[in-house]
Amino acid sequence: MANERLRDALLRNGFNYEHVSQVTGVDQKTVERWITKGRTPYPRHRHAIASMVKETEGYLWPDAIAPDRKVEVTESELVKVYPHRNNIPVDLWDHLITNASEYVEVLVHAGIFLIERPTFVRDLARKAEQGAKIRLLFGDPASREVTRRSEEEQLGKNTLGSRIRNALAFYRPLQGVEGIGLRFHKTTLYNSIFRFDDEIIVNTHVYGFQGAHAPALHLRRLAAGDLFETYSESFEHVWNLSKPATF
Repeated sequence: MANERLRDALLRNGFNYEHVSQVTGVDQKTVERWITKGRTPYPRHRHAIASMVKETEGYLWPDAIAPDRKVEVTESELVKVYPHRNNIPVDLWDHLITNASEYVEVLVHAGIFLIERPTFVRDLARKAEQGAKIRLLFGDPASREVTRRSEEEQLGKNTLGSRIRNALAFYRPLQGVEGIGLRFHKTTLYNSIFRFDDEIIVNTHVYGFQGAHAPALHLRRLAAGDLFETYSESFEHVWNLSKPATF
C-alpha cells in the first residue's frame, strides 16, 4: 500500500526522489519503494526524512514505532501542565507568538484573551507577509453549539455569541490578507488549540467552567511523538468542516 502521507509531504515541500536519496544516502529505487509500496525505512532514515519535510515520524509511519516507545516519547512531548489556562505566564505567550515563523493555528470560540495583546493582530499580518501560514477558527456565533456552550459555562444563552462577534471586530483588518484564513466552526469544542510552529497550547474544557479556569497543556513536537500530532490532526479535521467567517 502506497504511503500517501509521505508522498504528499514531499510534494508540499518541493522534494522528489533524488532529494530524499541525497539526504538518506540510499538509491532512488529504494526511496520509490518507500512511497509506492509503503515500505518502512530504517529509524535513521525516518528521522532524516521527517526533519526534511517537517513532519513527525508518527504521522508519516504510524505503525513503525513500537507502542512502548511511543509512550516514552509522548511523555517527553509534554513540557508542562497548568491547572488553569490563566496560570500560563504572559512571557510564555509572548515567546510563542513572537517566535512563530511558519504556522499559527488557533481553534477557539472567541479567544478574547489573545486580542488583549495590543499587537496580536498586527503580528499576525506581519507574519503572513513574511510567509507564515495563519489559520484561525472561531465558533459560529449563530450556531446552536455556541448557544449550548454559553449556557453550559453559565454565561447565559447569548453571551458567548456576543463575545465572538466582539472578538471578530478586532480581526477585521485580516480579512483578505494573503496567507491568513479565518473560518467559523460548529463542532463541539472539546479543546481550544493554539499552535505556534512546533509548540502547542491545548486548553482542555471542563463542563461548567469557562476556558480560563480549565487545565492547559504545553506540548512540544518531537519527531517520533504522537501527542502533538493528535491535536494537530484534530485541528485539521475541524478546519475541513468549517466555512469562511462572515463579519
